Amino acid sequence: MVSKIDWKHLQRSVELAKTALEKGDEPFGSVLVSADGEVLFEDHNHVAGGDHTQHPEFAIARWAASNMQPEERRKATVYTSGEHCPMCSAAHGWVGLGRIVYASSSEQLAHWLREIGVTPSRVRNLSIQEVIRDITVDGPVPELAEQVQELHRQFYADRRRT
Repeated sequence: MVSKIDWKHLQRSVELAKTALEKGDEPFGSVLVSADGEVLFEDHNHVAGGDHTQHPEFAIARWAASNMQPEERRKATVYTSGEHCPMCSAAHGWVGLGRIVYASSSEQLAHWLREIGVTPSRVRNLSIQEVIRDITVDGPVPELAEQVQELHRQFYADRRRT
């Protein structure tokens, strides 16, 4: 269940996904929030240059490992426009970050991409819970998932024009 505070941070992650889209990148955005509600780090996708490991969730895991104590990481929450891919889920788990809240699921994304004729990724579509044990996950959030779906439609429509 998502709270009003969760909603605020999820909306910011969708705004960051829109920023990524505006910069010609795949629309994903994420926010790391401390246990006391402070936004510690935020980022969006940077894969357009060819390095497909430049996901915002992976950047959050790296930042957290360098800047937070283990207990702080366990109590933090990651908000993201789209459910973590397996690479980002593993990074999240290895670093010991806490709860994840996402606007749209990886299953939804796979479905949307099939609908518009995008070739499936080489990386399998796994849920966060298939990668990380003992993790609290909330999502998807239908009202925000619709916005995320539109961002992905725009991204692939723009790619077909170029």
